[in-house]
Amino acid sequence: MTPQPGGQPWGNELAPEWIAPGIDSSQAHPARIYDYLIGGKDNFAADREVAEQLILVRPELREVMRANRAFLARAVRFAAESGIRQFLDIGTGIPTAGNTHQIAQAVAPEATVAYVDNDPMVLVHARALMAAEGLGRTTIHLGDLRDPQTILESPEVRAAIDFSQPVGLLLFAILHFISDDDRPAEIVATLRSALAPGSMIAISHATYNPDQLDELARFTDEYNKSASDLFIRRPADVESFFAGFDLVDPGLVPVTDWRPDPDTVPLPPHVGMRGAVGILGSI
Repeated sequence: MTPQPGGQPWGNELAPEWIAPGIDSSQAHPARIYDYLIGGKDNFAADREVAEQLILVRPELREVMRANRAFLARAVRFAAESGIRQFLDIGTGIPTAGNTHQIAQAVAPEATVAYVDNDPMVLVHARALMAAEGLGRTTIHLGDLRDPQTILESPEVRAAIDFSQPVGLLLFAILHFISDDDRPAEIVATLRSALAPGSMIAISHATYNPDQLDELARFTDEYNKSASDLFIRRPADVESFFAGFDLVDPGLVPVTDWRPDPDTVPLPPHVGMRGAVGILGSI
């Protein structure tokens, strides 16, 4: 068993090439590509092949994904230290070191977490983790961000989240898989409408600058031909998702610039992965 933050083990780990019913291991999936890029083992050959092709286009991709994960940790810790005691993590990905519940419960053991993902493999691994650790205050729901109302009404989410109290809403590296046709701003607005004053939102999103269009085209073409469509946006478009929230300083910045730890290594200036935290009302 692998030790985790706070001394908690993972418990029963699943074999890396074990395939749950209903999972197509021949098709790359964003959650498993991400898992491979941050050093996880719950991925298949198709995921690894796509990831390596992406690294050829963006050699710093592993560092970007790990920086995104570190930003998640800082944002969750900030929210928990600010008094948030329940978290809705949509697009959580396959469980790995430093999960939302571990970070939040290290600050506040009573914190509850509802995880949501659309990959059945995520569901299987999360349930195995919960069974091993006895996480009675953590739930997992198989759902799609493009249908936010169903997420909000799901029994699994309702079992962990009391929407009359402040919630930490986490949308990490997920909105860039939502096309403009699916109206991501409206999706976020639907989620916001369910939140009590004092709630927080944290978003990370792949971004680009006007001088990066050629590189953007190469990267998205490589990603889109093998996995889900990727929609990289301008920073101003990402900031619009925070409508109704007050941005916490320093606002929308490269993820390594958001309240960095002393050992945080800044990403190169040309790398486009930005993040921010917003507050609905005041805590």
